[in-house]
Amino acid sequence: MNAPQKVVIVTGASQGIGAEVVRAFRKLNYRIVATSRNIKSSDDPDVLTVAGDIGDPATAQRVISEAITQFGRIDSLVNNAGIYIGKPFTENTIEDYNAVMNVNMAGFYHITKLAIAEMEKYGSGHVVTVTGSVENSISGANTALAALTKGGLNAVTRALAIEYAKQGIRINAVAPGVTKTPMHNKEHYAMLGALHPLGRMGEANEVASAIVFLDSAEFITGEILHVDGGQSAGR
Repeated sequence: MNAPQKVVIVTGASQGIGAEVVRAFRKLNYRIVATSRNIKSSDDPDVLTVAGDIGDPATAQRVISEAITQFGRIDSLVNNAGIYIGKPFTENTIEDYNAVMNVNMAGFYHITKLAIAEMEKYGSGHVVTVTGSVENSISGANTALAALTKGGLNAVTRALAIEYAKQGIRINAVAPGVTKTPMHNKEHYAMLGALHPLGRMGEANEVASAIVFLDSAEFITGEILHVDGGQSAGR
């Protein structure tokens, strides 16, 4: 008997790293539930798209429900949705704070809680979260809100890995450096690339490859895999 196709949910899936993650998993014949605010429908019968604000618990519930209805299972969750606001800390507004917390933290919380509850029914599953290489700050980079949220996600990755290890559910994270996505203007690529010891920005497909690796690495849990050109090691 052939093994059933695995099913992965990808948040922030319409562009950048998320779109590359969708492509990478489809090459492995996974079925995909792809969600973002403005995602368009797909012609691929194995790609189900769900539009909505991932910080809204109703969106998270809809993504999980439609995944089960359409594909019958959830094997993996990729928490990729995230935003970055790079202002000096004292210039951030309450609107900035709420926006970052809504996507980066609430977006993680609502869907991860629901996905793990489904995975517990089968005693297996994998959650991987795209966080950030935030351990070493860069003077002038104004990364406080990113460090607040992405650092928290790195910490909760380890906590959940221990909490759910005995249930057969693995929890990992990928921590990219500055990566070529629509978030960054091309005229800044040289400057941003110089922040990394390898002397260049990361590519979205390199982050996607790390996520796919962790999904297949069945003895790895609680890992924060840095895909940052050496940034976390030092400068």
